Amino acid sequence: MKTFLLVRLLLESRTPSIRKSSVAEGLTVEGILENWSKLKPIIMEEWDEKRDDLIDLFGKVRDEWLEQDFATWIGANRLYPGVSDALKFASSRVYIVTTKQYPNPLFLLFQSHFADALLQELAGVAIPPERIFGLGTGPKVEVLKQLQKKPEHQGLTLHFVEDRLATLKNVIQEPELDQWNLYLGNWGYNTRKEREGAAAIPRIHVLGLSDFSKKLK
Repeated sequence: MKTFLLVRLLLESRTPSIRKSSVAEGLTVEGILENWSKLKPIIMEEWDEKRDDLIDLFGKVRDEWLEQDFATWIGANRLYPGVSDALKFASSRVYIVTTKQYPNPLFLLFQSHFADALLQELAGVAIPPERIFGLGTGPKVEVLKQLQKKPEHQGLTLHFVEDRLATLKNVIQEPELDQWNLYLGNWGYNTRKEREGAAAIPRIHVLGLSDFSKKLK
């Protein structure tokens, strides 16, 4: 949903002839990042958009693309530089935890297949399906609890790399997850302000791509 709103808002900020929002004029990318929580309800109301409708539309377009041309969907995705090698040469056991939304029940069943396809096609890495947790497996906090209880993980050092600061804060609020080392990937979906905020939290380490590779080794 956010993708649709952001693209339209950016277009309106640069194209006065199509502008329907009162907040688009003079708006910058930095302004959107800093004030998104305030801007979102305004544009939703002014554009007469409904959250569920946008989610359904996004899911419908993506699902049709996946069904009709899986190869071009794969080709439209990219990995961040260095991630491929980090995964390829990892000596640690790696798990993928994603909460990407797939409204179509078919894709709920096969989400691990998509993640596996992306990893194999873009990174040249094969991760067993049982190590890929997608939508329907519960919040990331609950997945971490499951993983740390596995007998084979007892006594090991556990690392959780995430690009959303809010998710890491949720982990910190769970005493049961105190043994996890937490990292905010500075190449992901976060802002400079969030990275600075993470650096001020003792439990969280801000991680660069080169350090990410070293951690997996």
